[in-house]
Amino acid sequence: MVEHTVAATNAIVTLDVPIPQVIWGWMITLNMWAKSIGTGVVLVGAYLLARHGREVGESVKVSMPLISFIFLNIFLLFTLLDLHQPLRMWHIFAYPNWTSAITVGAWLATLFTAVIFIMMLIGLRSFVVARKEKMPRFCRKLAEMEFLSDSLYNKLLKVAVVLALPVTMYTATIMGEATARELWQTPTELVQMLLAAILTGSAVYLIIGQKWSYEVKRDLAIMLGVSAFLSFVIYMGEYYFGAMKAEEVAAILTAVKEGPYSAMFWAGQWIAFIIPMALVYLSLKSRSGSLLFLAGVLAIVGLYITKHVWLIIPQLLPLS
Repeated sequence: MVEHTVAATNAIVTLDVPIPQVIWGWMITLNMWAKSIGTGVVLVGAYLLARHGREVGESVKVSMPLISFIFLNIFLLFTLLDLHQPLRMWHIFAYPNWTSAITVGAWLATLFTAVIFIMMLIGLRSFVVARKEKMPRFCRKLAEMEFLSDSLYNKLLKVAVVLALPVTMYTATIMGEATARELWQTPTELVQMLLAAILTGSAVYLIIGQKWSYEVKRDLAIMLGVSAFLSFVIYMGEYYFGAMKAEEVAAILTAVKEGPYSAMFWAGQWIAFIIPMALVYLSLKSRSGSLLFLAGVLAIVGLYITKHVWLIIPQLLPLS
């Protein structure tokens, strides 16, 4: 609310007023969810190439950067759309403020996306070369770009893994900086962001890798199960003990335990963590990979619900 202005300096004096509505909505949820997938497929894909490269090498080299590039652009698009002045986005690059988590994150995410784009071209080139005779003429041009080599891919993969870690976690710093949002603590959110990336990354490969051997699926299942278990433990810790941290957290958690978001919160926990953990356990016990497709789908869908509830509930308490 504007109280008055000073004509000589064009200064505007404002007063703090309560913010009764949710400011960060579904766009930010989609932002974080897509970022988790875009970075997670790189982190898990790098492990698959190192551990099971002979079996899954060609498939992962093509699918990893392609899937990552798609979801990273979804992440960047909705980041841009959520800005109050999206047409001024270029200021972050022209006049960077390196003390801002948004600036650092924007630079890292842009660099990461550029690296993934080149890796995607290399992966597509190897796909085209293997099927050159069946490809249209414009695709054959890609095969002629010899500088897009496997050696370059391997070098860029190392860079991509290093960049994927801060890119997937920097949003936790922004959430931790939010005024009077005690439920969002940067150290906890850093761990949750990393676990979300591993959860979705392993889930994606369980979905697209149905023809892979049981050994590959077993490793992916363990990654999914462990990340789901750790995420669930952290959420339950906040749910049952968060009220001891501050009165504001107690008031917020009441909306989860008794309010309209209770059903959505528990739906997210069951779909993203509990059911996938059970499916992973049954799969490992029976040495069957057929249940893991469903576990992967549920983990990805459930994570969106979980992220959305955790984003919304701290905003239910108006600031003043």
